[in-house]
Amino acid sequence: MPKMKSNRAAKKRFKVTGSGKVKRWKAYGSHLLTKKTRKRKRNLRKPTLVDETEVKRIKRLILA
Repeated sequence: MPKMKSNRAAKKRFKVTGSGKVKRWKAYGSHLLTKKTRKRKRNLRKPTLVDETEVKRIKRLILA
């Protein structure tokens, strides 16, 4: 049986932290920024954690 390949697109979008949580960047921060408030744009710059329900699935994609 051949080796499992990791999903390259997922690998570029997610990082696993030292404690095993999965970090991601927020959506909606790339265009149409004039109508968004300063506070909202600032919060979109910060990374956040992936929801617990998705962690197992994403780890399977990036650590295969």
